[in-house]
Amino acid sequence: MDPKSIHTVQSLRGVLPVFQTPWLEDESLDRHTLEREIHWLHDHGANGIVMAMVSEILRLSSEEREQLAETCLNIGLTRGPVIISVGAESSKVAERFARHAETHGATAIMAIPPVSISIGDEELLAYYRRILASVAIPLIVQDASGYVGRPMPIRMQAQLLDEYGPERVLYKPEASPIGPKLSELRDATRGQARVFEGTGGIALVDSFQRGIVGTMPGADLIVALVALWRALETQDTARADLIHGPLAAIISLQTSLDAFLAVEKHLLQRQGIFQNTRIRGPVGFRLDPETRREADRLFDRLTEACR
Repeated sequence: MDPKSIHTVQSLRGVLPVFQTPWLEDESLDRHTLEREIHWLHDHGANGIVMAMVSEILRLSSEEREQLAETCLNIGLTRGPVIISVGAESSKVAERFARHAETHGATAIMAIPPVSISIGDEELLAYYRRILASVAIPLIVQDASGYVGRPMPIRMQAQLLDEYGPERVLYKPEASPIGPKLSELRDATRGQARVFEGTGGIALVDSFQRGIVGTMPGADLIVALVALWRALETQDTARADLIHGPLAAIISLQTSLDAFLAVEKHLLQRQGIFQNTRIRGPVGFRLDPETRREADRLFDRLTEACR
């Protein structure tokens, strides 16, 4: 059976990590390491993979984004659903990425709004409507205001679901305060919204109680995130609390997009998945020795908690 035909919107649930992109010395894609990363994620319980901001898509040319999308789809669809981020600075380019992702078998697409300008509700609606009109697969609306832009109005997000339905429109809210915003979105959509936690797992315990269907964390902590998700599903509160403490402490070190990149690549290298911690520059955060030691200490605590 063609793997592209078996992944539906209902399969989009559980732990769906955003993979890190490994680079060779010349900053071209290290396909061999990416393949190892994707299979490693699934071997440790991932329910699918996501290509998104922490995959460094904002530092890629259009051609490179499409190459990366094709590569991860070819590898990832053999193991589970694959979500491709298509957000761009213009609706035309976002539409291009959306069509490309669908053509190559993406289970769903995800889109942040433009990051270089602040736009009103009607322009934002038009942007997402154009993306939805260009493809037949689901779209995950990502409020990436934790990194860029201003929070999306809940009313606008709910309007998209009213127009296209819960099988076409899903959500990854990241606006602060996370918990109340998530509940507001749930209530505004009469409980129909399929929502993913998008704070790396730091708000996963609280978000789970508010009705999320999954989480989209970084790749480096897959073992802990899968263990935590399973503890929440089985209502094992004691185990969830044991894991969540050191997990939240590690994620608290990651206060920007570049901090997520630096810590995650370091921990992926430590676990033998990445050959290096190269990030495309310029970067706004580099891992100093003290932060590296603290990340290692907390990772050791987290590993012990997962045992």
